[in-house]
Amino acid sequence: MNQRGFTYLGLLLAVALLGAGLAATGSLWSVHAQREREAELLFAGDQIRAAIKRYYEEVPLGQQHRFPQRLDDLLLDKRWPTTQRHLRRIYLDPVTGGDWVLVPAPSGGILGVHSRSTAVPLKRQGFGRFDTAFEDAATLADWRFVYRVAEEEGAEATQPAAPGALPTVPLSALPQFRPAGPSSAR
Repeated sequence: MNQRGFTYLGLLLAVALLGAGLAATGSLWSVHAQREREAELLFAGDQIRAAIKRYYEEVPLGQQHRFPQRLDDLLLDKRWPTTQRHLRRIYLDPVTGGDWVLVPAPSGGILGVHSRSTAVPLKRQGFGRFDTAFEDAATLADWRFVYRVAEEEGAEATQPAAPGALPTVPLSALPQFRPAGPSSAR
C-alpha cells in the first residue's frame, strides 16, 4: 500500500513539473510572437511611409506635390500616363491583423499610418533615425509612421527633383578625356 502512495505522489509531482514547464514555454512563445509582430509592424510601417514619400515627391511636370487620398493610390498612381507603383501591396496591421489608422495630412490626404493596438511595446530602444520618437511610446498605437517633408535630408526634400532628372556634376569632377591613338614609341 505504501508503494501506491509514493507512485501517486511521484505522478502528481511529474504532472506539476510538466505544467510549470509548459507554462514557461507558453510565456516565452508569447513574448517571441509579440517581438515578431513588432518587427513586422516596423517593416510594414516603414514601407508605407517610404511609399507616401515617393508619392509626394515624384510628381508629373506641372502638378503640385500632394499626399495620396487613399492607400490604394500607392498601389497604382493614376497621376502618370504609365503605371507607377509606390507600394507592391497594402500591408495589413501585423499586430491586429486589420486595417491601419490613417493619419490625415493638414492639406488633405494621408500623411501616415499607425496601428490600432493598445498593447505595450516590448521594443524600447534601437530604432532607426525616423523612428526615434517610438522610444517614449506607451502603446503600439503611438508608433506613428508619418512622412515629414521638412525632416528629410534638408533642402533636397523641400524641393525634390523631377523624376528622370539627371544630377548636375561640375566639369572639374569629370575625368579628363584623352583620345586613344598610336603610341608615341617608335
